[in-house]
Amino acid sequence: MERIVSSRVGEEEEALETNLRPTRLEDFIGQNKIKERLGIYVQAARQRGEALDHVLLYGPPGLGKTTLAYIIANELEKNIRTTSGPAIERPGDLAAILTNLGEGDVLFIDEVHRLHRAVEEILYPAMEDYALDIVIGKGPSARSLRLNLPRFTLIGATTRAGLLTSPLRDRFGVISRLDFYSESDLEEIVMRAASILGVQIMPEGAAEIARRARGTPRVANRLLKRLRDYAQVRADGVITGEIARDGLRMLEVDEKGLDEADRRMLLTIIEKYDGGPVGLDTIAAAISEETETIEDVLEPFLLQAGFLKRTPRGRVATRLAFKHLGKKPDPGLDQETFW
Repeated sequence: MERIVSSRVGEEEEALETNLRPTRLEDFIGQNKIKERLGIYVQAARQRGEALDHVLLYGPPGLGKTTLAYIIANELEKNIRTTSGPAIERPGDLAAILTNLGEGDVLFIDEVHRLHRAVEEILYPAMEDYALDIVIGKGPSARSLRLNLPRFTLIGATTRAGLLTSPLRDRFGVISRLDFYSESDLEEIVMRAASILGVQIMPEGAAEIARRARGTPRVANRLLKRLRDYAQVRADGVITGEIARDGLRMLEVDEKGLDEADRRMLLTIIEKYDGGPVGLDTIAAAISEETETIEDVLEPFLLQAGFLKRTPRGRVATRLAFKHLGKKPDPGLDQETFW
């Protein structure tokens, strides 16, 4: 019984997250330049009756890559098939997916940088020539068979574009980087999500969430859900500015959007390694986190906000980080060398 309940809770959370996603470009808030370009490409493809060129979306997690993939499929009025790089283990798995696509359909591959090399090589002719080259048999009797595929659109999403191989990257005709959102855009996103969830929120409450959402809509929506719970139990259900501040204080999210993991990482660099420089593997071991988590989740915002700096010798905490955490650099250290 316990397993069934847990499964249902997970499904409800997933459905709720899906409901918060816009389905049309006009409803997508922020990333205006990308929206404008995609709108032109989609409209042109529809007018010509062709499949949209392959699209690569990259940037930190939570900025809307998956949402944009679904929006593109909706705008094209085509079906979308979703998978991820690690899930496609063998070339046969990819062949099965591709042969089941219809004309103009969209194939969305999340974490496309994690495709296996053998699978990736099968993908090259599929993207370029809309064909699959299959080898039948083994040894001297082996022969190659080419299967024609319907013209489809591949949308790849990745948080680590630098890990994509050049042959794969070059086959994408549309390449867009998603950046962190402004506070005004996040406020609008929070107000929209609150109306969908049926949450009463004041403008100052939305502004407080936007200020601490790390420039990321996914974080803003997560904070909104938790403040909804807080306001329901501790207040009258309305998220005011004061309720938002009290709830975020309980969640240990400070006024700059840093959470406990961010502060632990910065304090480790400052207190244990005199502000840096310190290597990524050393930081990961010191705070018991995976290096991938640090690179993909923690670092992008800390770098963007100016709390962290990358140098050839390692990571360095900036003056802004010292000031924000109430720390003073050791006067005996030549921090100017690193800052």
